Amino acid sequence: MADLINFLIPVGLAAVALVLLLGIWNMFRHGPANRSQLLMRWRVGLQFLVIVLVMGGLYFFGTGH
Repeated sequence: MADLINFLIPVGLAAVALVLLLGIWNMFRHGPANRSQLLMRWRVGLQFLVIVLVMGGLYFFGTGH
């Protein structure tokens, strides 16, 4: 299970970066505002998911002293 979380965290970070870049690209080319809002919502949701993965990984598989 720890290997799965260690795989999903970088994938999630890449997804956040991709959605962020798509949103910036849409903004610079004066794309539809609805698309910008949708991309922002996706980015926030993905960031939340990555934070949950990181915190869950630390809680369940972190080394406690």
